[in-house]
Amino acid sequence: MAEVYYVGVDVGTASVRAALVTREGLLKTTAEEPITIWKPQPEHYVQSSTEIWQKCCSVVKVQSDQVRGVGFDATCSLVVLDESFQPVPVTQDGEHHKNVVMWMDHRAAEQADRITNTGHRVLNRVGGVMSQEMQPPKLLWLKENLKDSCWNKAAHFFDLPDFLSWKATGSTTRSLCTLVCKWTYCPSAGWDSSFWTIVGLEDLLENNFSKIGSETCPPGSPLAGGLTPQAAADLGLNPGTAVGASLIDAHAGGLGVVGADVQGFDLPCEGWPITTRMAMICGTSTCHMAISEQPKIVPGVWGPYLSAMVPDLWLNEGGQSATGRVFFISHFRVPFTGADVYPYLNSHLAQMAGSPPDVDLLGSSIHVWPDFHGNRSPLADPTLKGMVIGLPLSQTVDDLARLYLATLQALALGTRHILESMKEAGYDIRTLFLCGGLSKNLLFVQIQASATALPVVLPDQSEAVLVGAAVLGACASQDYGTIQVQSHTHLLHHVSILDSFIFYDRKYKVFLQLFSHQREYQALMKHR
Repeated sequence: MAEVYYVGVDVGTASVRAALVTREGLLKTTAEEPITIWKPQPEHYVQSSTEIWQKCCSVVKVQSDQVRGVGFDATCSLVVLDESFQPVPVTQDGEHHKNVVMWMDHRAAEQADRITNTGHRVLNRVGGVMSQEMQPPKLLWLKENLKDSCWNKAAHFFDLPDFLSWKATGSTTRSLCTLVCKWTYCPSAGWDSSFWTIVGLEDLLENNFSKIGSETCPPGSPLAGGLTPQAAADLGLNPGTAVGASLIDAHAGGLGVVGADVQGFDLPCEGWPITTRMAMICGTSTCHMAISEQPKIVPGVWGPYLSAMVPDLWLNEGGQSATGRVFFISHFRVPFTGADVYPYLNSHLAQMAGSPPDVDLLGSSIHVWPDFHGNRSPLADPTLKGMVIGLPLSQTVDDLARLYLATLQALALGTRHILESMKEAGYDIRTLFLCGGLSKNLLFVQIQASATALPVVLPDQSEAVLVGAAVLGACASQDYGTIQVQSHTHLLHHVSILDSFIFYDRKYKVFLQLFSHQREYQALMKHR
């Protein structure tokens, strides 16, 4: 029998990637293209949906009759189109191709605060605080600041994942993942008209909310008749190839790892339901995804979201904004070595620590507060800024290595803070499942294990986000059942070949990261 494939397409913050995935969930080929980010003003980050779709077509182009389904995931950015589905500019310069307000665009801080101050009941589903990284404040900013050039011309507001599935199929049906997580939609009740009215966006109620989505479906549901002839020609696939309703990129990563079968490794989550696992998707930002059978309200943590990642289960989503873009992690290179900063500094820290290496203590003299782009969870305070204490006058490689280590440790303590908040709300997280770019840095992974006192599992197939996107196409093709069934069987079972699982399990042995005593750490957590 001929091999069967599924295509997963992932639109991240700075690049578009695609993978050809086998029936067993193994990557056959991958491709990647960069995408442009414009920063026309401070806190404004914009992209072009036209360029993004062109790059999607460029990375797919597989010319294979054996592709049974396609799935898309993307950042939760806002795409604006007119009545003819043409781009509408979201910048004051009026350049039409700049029609995407990126997820990390923080122009709508004041609008987000106003929405939070309404105290509306929908805020109970987003941790009590409306984030400027969600869509309602961005929509309100466009109405108040670009009414003539953007708002009055806009006929369609898409989350970027839904834009991609529309571009592929012509269907304007939205995924529950995007609408529930970023737009305040409730699967059981639909749109809450009173919310949109009280925040000043009552014009979106027109025509049964057609501008933001009249029809919805769970992720992985087949859309329309599959690929349109034009989209199929653009992608190099056959017309009618199944396309699954999309996911936000972090949720695709969560889907790609959280259901993996790890029997026989004596993990704390073995024999317990999937609700004892947390998926951490560590990319430009870090998302902490946990699911539950009943809704749990966690202050400062997004959710509970019903059916946003796995059908009929509730999702809570913590996060750390811009972790992969913290300046001394992502921007440094070591010019005199020609090497990438991560392996070089990891090796240098091991040399500094001696034999046997105990890298943890090297960061005890320098302290980092990592919220350079605000705190997403659990403080939910976008106004926070980063801080470094203990910088010496010298500028040696040792100094750079300690600063880098202290940053990794600070991010790990942020994870611990999120876990503690979720535990107080009733979660019993026993194991962490990591994927994404930062998870390829083994020191980052080790420090997460040390700070949380939890084992960390990495999948053998390192591109779990792409596999998660491919699962959507597999479900849409009808080759498998629902995502919920899928998460316990073929594709996700084989996402990580069991013999190749990597585990990190260092206990929290008075882990000296920011402070020298456990009681000081606990005091910090109490007053954050």
